[in-house]
Amino acid sequence: MRRTALPPRAPVSERDRSLRRLQRRLLAHCGLRDLVLLYPVYALLFAEHGLSTAEISSLFVIWSLTSLLAEVPSGVWADAVSRRSALVTGPLLTGAGFALWVAAPSYPAFAAGFVLWGLGGALASGALEALVYEELARLDATDRYARLMGRSAAIATVATAVATAAAAPVFGAGGFAALGVASVAACLLCALVAACLPEHREARAADPEDPEPGYGAVLRSGLAEVRRSSAVRRALLTVVVLSTVWGSLDEYVPLLAAATGAATPDVPLLVLVVYAGVALGGLLAARAEGLSARRTAALLSVAAGLMAVGALTGSPWGFVLLAVAFAVFQLADVVADARLQEALSGPSRATVTSLAGLGTEVTTLLVYAVYGAASGQTAHGVLFALFALPYLAVAGALAGAAARPPANP
Repeated sequence: MRRTALPPRAPVSERDRSLRRLQRRLLAHCGLRDLVLLYPVYALLFAEHGLSTAEISSLFVIWSLTSLLAEVPSGVWADAVSRRSALVTGPLLTGAGFALWVAAPSYPAFAAGFVLWGLGGALASGALEALVYEELARLDATDRYARLMGRSAAIATVATAVATAAAAPVFGAGGFAALGVASVAACLLCALVAACLPEHREARAADPEDPEPGYGAVLRSGLAEVRRSSAVRRALLTVVVLSTVWGSLDEYVPLLAAATGAATPDVPLLVLVVYAGVALGGLLAARAEGLSARRTAALLSVAAGLMAVGALTGSPWGFVLLAVAFAVFQLADVVADARLQEALSGPSRATVTSLAGLGTEVTTLLVYAVYGAASGQTAHGVLFALFALPYLAVAGALAGAAARPPANP
């Protein structure tokens, strides 16, 4: 039997190899960052060591305030010094906080751990997006940003689900100490992978009015870009609104599941359905990047309707609709981040991205406050339906912008 010769493989260019290395390391970094087995049970750790619900709530306040205060300064530091150094330092601080929790469990140690975790999370916010986008720009591949960040978000979601599933058997084998060791190990590996991320940065151009490119100059440069560019402002506000609502409601999905009458062992299964939708949304983000503003508005409107209907059904089957809605919100979130990175042109990319993170942190606290205040009088399904309204507002703004005629040059 005569064999047909296969055509020779095209040689792999150095650019392709660099892109593959960046993708592998980024996905590993994002997966390890969320592979923390303490996530689903750290509140139980606090309660076991005598903390009241009020004391546990105060720890969450400390965590949130630390993140708020450190968000923009950490972005400025990443722009002024090194994005890669910020990504290495972040998980090291977080891992140190987890180690403190299991080594000396007490309220002061828990509070210090949340401060370290807040600082670690703030260091990664903005720095990661800036590093990835500028590395892709160096390789003339910024069109791959949404696909790469979408895959990273999907990997992070899967890692969270794996950590949740693994927490029970690991706890059974070694208690909170084993969970702490596993969590610290994930943070150390995350920092190690971050150290392998590429970073090729051009020297900052000197400002005649401020020749020293210090922290103040970096911050002023970022704020100036937001002030002078309407495209940056629109993209920044869109990122804040799109990411805040569904990211905040994610914390209440288990309560919504319990409100359907699902048995306690079935609640995690319903939560996993929503996680699957979020992961799918990340994977589909690249396909949505080319959608027009009008079609994006229509997609968000449909997703808002699905979330409202799915939540109001009061049935476990409604979580399928909720998962589809969260998939759309995730892909829209990734695309909005890509739009923000495309709109930025100055040297303070991580600083401006951190401003978006700051806005997200503030509005997330607002969502928590509103949800908490209304939860005593309103069912969870109704609250989820009401929080679909911001997405309708964004959809309306996008549709309105698409309908306006272009400005005369």
